Amino acid sequence: MAKKVNKTEEQLANVEENLSKAGLFVVDNQEKIVKIMGSIVVIIAIFTLYTKFIVEPKEKEASEEMYIAEFYFQNNDFDKALNGDGQYSGFLTVANNYSSTKSGNLAYYYAAICQMNLAPNDSINYYENALNSLTNFDTDDEILYSLSTGLKGDANLELGNTNEALKYYELASNDYQNDFTTPYFLMKQAFVHELNEDFNLALNIYESIKENYPQSKEGLSIDKYISSASNR
Repeated sequence: MAKKVNKTEEQLANVEENLSKAGLFVVDNQEKIVKIMGSIVVIIAIFTLYTKFIVEPKEKEASEEMYIAEFYFQNNDFDKALNGDGQYSGFLTVANNYSSTKSGNLAYYYAAICQMNLAPNDSINYYENALNSLTNFDTDDEILYSLSTGLKGDANLELGNTNEALKYYELASNDYQNDFTTPYFLMKQAFVHELNEDFNLALNIYESIKENYPQSKEGLSIDKYISSASNR
């Protein structure tokens, strides 16, 4: 028992010694610690003020600017949604002026969709512009990320870059596997394979959809694709 008491006393002594050293460190470095703590308080205050008086108002302004563009978008008026109507801004202006905000970032995605819809009736540059818009778009939302990746595939396919298109469709189907976007982009991969007359590769994809996503929109009608590819 005596040894246990001695060991405990020794441990307490060590704790007291360490506390004393810590106390001495604080005393010896009090001025530095006060300066560091003061700097932290200042940084937090600056960040709070910046968020309240710059970030939040700018975010609100961007959201308000985008409201009319979204209205045109919902009504399939892609030209006004993209470029504005002379009075209100389109997605391109919102994206360029408010790229640091959530609304400005989302405007790039909207802009890409508008450009893709306008391209068939206008210049092929719209597809290239859509790729540029998508390059500037960033999101943590997994579904939206898959859709934007797949849209890059669509733009490349329209530009004749089938290998690039296939790469993006593969990324879009694999990055976040689910019953919505995965079978959708698997079908697009199969379409590219059929364009390249790689019917066996297309058939493998169709059979994969039938096995893994039978209740998806694509899965419910997959038998006709399997039949067609099997006979090529």
